[in-house]
Amino acid sequence: MQIGCPKEIKPQEFRVGMTPDAVREAVAHGHAVLVETGAGVGAGFTDDDYRTAGAAIAADAEEVFAKAEMIVKVKEPQPAERARLREGQLLFTYLHLAPDPDQTRDLLASGATCIAYETVTDARGGLPLLAPMSEVAGRLAPQVGVWALQKANGGRGTLLGGIPGVRPANVVIIGGGVVGTAAARVAAGMGANVTVLDRSVPRLSYLDDIFMGRLTTQYASGGAVADLIRTADMVIGAVLVPGAAAPRLVSRAQLATMQPGAVLVDVAIDQGGCFETSRATTHQDPIYEVDGILHYCVANMPGAVARTSTQGLGNATLPFLLALADKGWRRACAEDRHLMAGLNVHAGRLTYAAVGAALNLPVIAPEEALKL
Repeated sequence: MQIGCPKEIKPQEFRVGMTPDAVREAVAHGHAVLVETGAGVGAGFTDDDYRTAGAAIAADAEEVFAKAEMIVKVKEPQPAERARLREGQLLFTYLHLAPDPDQTRDLLASGATCIAYETVTDARGGLPLLAPMSEVAGRLAPQVGVWALQKANGGRGTLLGGIPGVRPANVVIIGGGVVGTAAARVAAGMGANVTVLDRSVPRLSYLDDIFMGRLTTQYASGGAVADLIRTADMVIGAVLVPGAAAPRLVSRAQLATMQPGAVLVDVAIDQGGCFETSRATTHQDPIYEVDGILHYCVANMPGAVARTSTQGLGNATLPFLLALADKGWRRACAEDRHLMAGLNVHAGRLTYAAVGAALNLPVIAPEEALKL
C-alpha cells in the first residue's frame, strides 16, 4: 500500500502522523511511504531521518494526497486537506466530528473512508489511541493553568503549592479518567489542594487508593460542581463521552460565583468543550477572559510538546496502521471489532452513532458499511 504522511497545517500544530520508526516498520512490511518535506521538523525529525527509514519525500501536500491510498495524520483535516480527499481513499487520524458539522459534511462529500483515532477501542473498554494524548494533555493542564494564574497573565496571582504560612491553590478536576488522573498527579505533585469529581464511584475509590489521601474525591453532582468552583483557583474540565459532544458542566451564569482571576482549562475542547463559555483557541493565542474568568481552551494541547506527543501517539497507532495497510481497511475492521469502532465515515455514509446524534444526521452500522 502507498501510505502518505502530510505536514500538519492546523495553527501551531507541530506533531506529525508518522515517526521515522513507524516508516521503517511499514517499509519492512512491504509498503511504500511518502512523507511531505518538513513534516517532521516540529517534532525534531528531518527529511533525512525519513529517507534513512525508507520513505520518499514529497515536495508538497498535493503530491501526498494525490499518490497515497492511505493518509496518516494527527489532527482533523483542515478545509484545504478535505478538498484533496477522494473516493476510495483511507484517512486515519483524529477527527472529533461531533462538534464539527462542516468537517463532517466535507468528509461525507469526499467519498473517503475515515477512521478516527479517538473512537478506536480496546478489550478493556478503553480508547488506546486517545489515551497517550489524554495523558499528555492531562499532565499539561496544571502547567498551563499555573501560567494563566500568574498576575501578569491576568490571573489571581496564586502560587499553586503555596508557601509555609500561605494556603495552596484549590484545583478542581471534573472527570477522573485518563486526563483527570494525569492532571491530578501533576497538580498534587505541585502541592495544590486537589479535588477530583467523577460519576463513577468505583473510579473515585480507585483514585482514593492510588493517591493515598493526597487529594479529595467527590461524586460529580451538579450541586457539588457549583459549590466547589466558588472557591477554586483552577478548574480543569476532563470529561469525555467517546465520539460525542462534551457535556456542558459549568454555565456562564456560574462564572459570577467564581473568584475573579480564576482559570478554566478545558481539555474537552476538541469535543466542543465542557464549559458553556468555551471556544477553541491556539497555542499562539491561548487565553481569553469572560466575566473576569480566564479560559485556556487550546484544541491541540499535546502539540506544545510535539516530540513526546508524536512518539507516544506513534507507539499507539502503529499496530493499527500496519493492520490497515497489510489487510486493507475492510478486512482489518472485519477481523478487529475494536478497530471497526473507529470507522466514522465511509462512502458518503456516517457510521458512528454518537456523531449522528450530535449532528442530527442519519447513520448506518459500521458492519453495514463493510458491505458497501
